[in-house]
Amino acid sequence: MTPRFVLVLSENWTMTTGRDLPTLVRWAREAEDAGFDAVMVSEHVVLGPDAGADGVMGNPREYALPGNQDPFTPWPGSLMLLSAIASVTTRIRLAAAAVLAPLKHPLALARDIGTLDLLSEGRLVVQPTVSWSRDEYAALNVPFGKRGRILDEQLEIWDLLWRGSPVSYSGEHFSFEDVYFEPRAYRPDGPRMWFGGQHMHDRLLDRLVKYGHGFHPLGHPTPEDLERLAAGMAAAGRDIAELERIGGCRPVFPDDHSVSPLAPALEGVPGKIAQGFTTFCIKPSQFTDDPDGVGAFCREVIKRTDALLS
Repeated sequence: MTPRFVLVLSENWTMTTGRDLPTLVRWAREAEDAGFDAVMVSEHVVLGPDAGADGVMGNPREYALPGNQDPFTPWPGSLMLLSAIASVTTRIRLAAAAVLAPLKHPLALARDIGTLDLLSEGRLVVQPTVSWSRDEYAALNVPFGKRGRILDEQLEIWDLLWRGSPVSYSGEHFSFEDVYFEPRAYRPDGPRMWFGGQHMHDRLLDRLVKYGHGFHPLGHPTPEDLERLAAGMAAAGRDIAELERIGGCRPVFPDDHSVSPLAPALEGVPGKIAQGFTTFCIKPSQFTDDPDGVGAFCREVIKRTDALLS
């Protein structure tokens, strides 16, 4: 099979600044021209001191993880940025991963998601998540301990909204009667949705089985996780093969000041394809410091991967 590549546009601040968003839009267009399948943007609304509670990453090109980032790290609004990208592209998918859904009202967020999905003619992929920062939840006055239950209600509401109006809902966190939601998303069942996490807990399994089109784990899922996912899908009359499997290309930094060579990061792709992965995320700043070389970088990724698989 030919793998799909996703260009990660978040966190590339060693190549550009958090205020220069037109550069990210340009990179997306260059990725499309080079043959990449998607671009990905993650988000935070705000950060607090717990962003770096475990110590800031040594090499600033590393992935931002819970507790390893400077609270000054820029996080532009993902849906607005992807909307700009949609306007200058025609084919590439737009992955909003991750959308911190519990921090927003489900009706307002559905309006933004549905509009972007229509604008891009169904190219939107949404990965709703509860995230990890207590400081962020406190700043927005959303109960951190209830974030999973909030997300589950939001998913139920979205599922109703995509299918037609009027919609009524009564839950622990949200309640409304006879709302009319037009225009709806591009597809009758809404945008494509990915879900992921560090392990296959009950709620993640339930979300994947009910709403999932893709599985995007943080790290490497265990064989037990995959067996549990396959069993859960089968019990619901679905096949695990229906799920797009998303993995990553891990850099090998020689020190805290240099980029990683590209070759070692791609060497694991054939093995992951054999395990069922179809789609691979790669962050350009981990491999180049040249803001004008992203198109060439994308072409090199595809060329090297083709050679590995031939």
